[in-house]
Amino acid sequence: MSRKIHDQFIEISQEISSKLTQALIRTGPVKFKRRNEKPLPDTLCRVVAGQQLSTKAAASIWEKVVKSAGRKKLINHIKKAEIEELRACGLSNAKAKTMKAIIQAHEDGLLNEAQLKRMKHPERSERLTTIWGIGQWTADMTGIFYFGDKNIWPSGDNTVSKIYQSLTTENAHTGSSVDRFQPYRTYLAMYMYQIAKNPTL
Repeated sequence: MSRKIHDQFIEISQEISSKLTQALIRTGPVKFKRRNEKPLPDTLCRVVAGQQLSTKAAASIWEKVVKSAGRKKLINHIKKAEIEELRACGLSNAKAKTMKAIIQAHEDGLLNEAQLKRMKHPERSERLTTIWGIGQWTADMTGIFYFGDKNIWPSGDNTVSKIYQSLTTENAHTGSSVDRFQPYRTYLAMYMYQIAKNPTL
């Protein structure tokens, strides 16, 4: 994030909430790192495995999933594994079923990365959420961290919504002020994550 964009955010926030302005100033320019080192099906499965869990618990479960694959390619392992085998790694029945649905979607051509990259976020989300168990939150996280979209506001993320509401007294799901930060709403979300990690901000 450039200093210019940060300064623009400060200027916009001054018309919304002094608490928001001060929090952004103390946080300073934010960044977000893309996590696209692994194939998309693997990454989606990793995101699903960690839903509604602490970072530590999510990492532990995912480590067990990867370990259970042994030397086999992860997508092949997930495809052939029984649900109970995946559940033995700590996954819920729904998460195990979703991971299998992701692999099936990959085989059906729905996760063609080149196609998805060319899509705008709403269109990409529409395709991803046709996969059983994949909701808007997962589509948002994939858009942000895998495809590097700079204009996504993940309103379904509890951390983002709660922090923004605490700084503006505005419902982050419906608040129109969020749209004033276009075309860089992803950065606004990154501010909220940083503030959540350091409440003194």
